[in-house]
Amino acid sequence: MGLPVVLVHGLRTSRTMWRAQVEALERAGRTALAVDLPGHGARVDEPFTFDGAVETVRAAVDDVGGRALVVGLSLGGYVGIAHAARHPEQVAGLVAASCSTRPLPLLVGGWALAARGIGRLPDHGEGLNAFMVRRFLPAQGALDVGAGGFALMVTRDVLREVTTATPLDDLARVDAPVWLVNGRFDHFRGDERAFLRACRHGRLVVVPGATHMVSLVAPERFTRSVLEALDDVDRADGASVAPGGDARRAGVDRAAPAR
Repeated sequence: MGLPVVLVHGLRTSRTMWRAQVEALERAGRTALAVDLPGHGARVDEPFTFDGAVETVRAAVDDVGGRALVVGLSLGGYVGIAHAARHPEQVAGLVAASCSTRPLPLLVGGWALAARGIGRLPDHGEGLNAFMVRRFLPAQGALDVGAGGFALMVTRDVLREVTTATPLDDLARVDAPVWLVNGRFDHFRGDERAFLRACRHGRLVVVPGATHMVSLVAPERFTRSVLEALDDVDRADGASVAPGGDARRAGVDRAAPAR
């Protein structure tokens, strides 16, 4: 069957956002498990904590055999990075998408202020969320992300908890290969070069034309990145992805140049 894959969703979404990737991975003969984080999807009534989210990934990797390629997007990417640092024995490789910005208190505070304003709307932002989904996602992507419902009330807890994340420090501790995958027009790209430098064995993939929700906006290209990561990990069989000190800068995906 090959190395299994655990997929971790973004803020307010759920495991259903990974439908296209799960189906493609299963066609390729891989076990693929998409999880719901606390406060999201089928677990919407649970409180969100960052530690609880990392524990969700740990349990999921155990469920698929104890070692996996972990794929996370946005919030799921930050959680995946922390999981890789805390449980290195479980991680054969990590795809951290749409999460190449440090969660600095000033930045997160601005998001939290906006979230409080949206939360005071009569519908708690449901109409605005629906508009954004229709406006920025393709039709099938909108269906996939909406299938598990939207956790509109979890944002405040997530923003409070994510300030405890230390992605640069965590990446520096991860010995497994890491792929940073970002859409060309993702607003979370601000620190991607620092994130790449922090990786011991890192590669940056920038998907042309894609935005923050890169796995939904460009599902074929994103899925190809995941399959390529699986192939690389299979070939390496636990070895480094690049020799010697050059591994930290082993690369930018030249098929999708970073700018």
